Amino acid sequence: MSSLPPFAVTYDYRCPWARNMHEQLIVALRSGVDWDVTFLPFSLNQAHVEEGGTPVWDNPEAGPALLAGLVSLVVRDEYPDKFLDAHEALFAARHDQQFDTREPAVISQTLASVGLDDDKILAEAGTPERNEQFREIHMTSVRDHKVFGVPTFIVGDAATFVRLRNRPGDDSAGAIRRVERVVEMMTGWDELNEFKWTSIPQ
Repeated sequence: MSSLPPFAVTYDYRCPWARNMHEQLIVALRSGVDWDVTFLPFSLNQAHVEEGGTPVWDNPEAGPALLAGLVSLVVRDEYPDKFLDAHEALFAARHDQQFDTREPAVISQTLASVGLDDDKILAEAGTPERNEQFREIHMTSVRDHKVFGVPTFIVGDAATFVRLRNRPGDDSAGAIRRVERVVEMMTGWDELNEFKWTSIPQ
């Protein structure tokens, strides 16, 4: 039985801080922990739309920036056994390989590399229903939890924006410990409002 309550974590594949945190989650989950984690795509483009501006889901010019998130929703919902592989590969494509994940060809290659039907998934990601699903997930995070960026942990009614400096490598014990520390601080130490380094010893 998991020692942690159910929790969710936001992501946008553009963000290196999201990559660091989600790699911790991926490594930990692959090691066999039984956490109940919900992965929530978030649009950093939408977070920077000025009040009254056209939402990215209604703006054709913004469509390419939504593609990776839309694809991840399809994989999360329809191919859950492949989600961690695809999630890791999409972050790697953007940050390790320096590919442009706004390009369908890049997404197609990335999905195929983990054994997924790229044509089928891209077609599903392009439907109005998936566009609305992404909109609803993002707007619910903003409305209910005041989420403004990634990665944000959501545990019950609490939400916390967290940045980890390092990637986990193959250190599953360390990845488990880091994620547990974040969630346990949120659930067991509600006196803490903010803890932010002004300088970090190198």
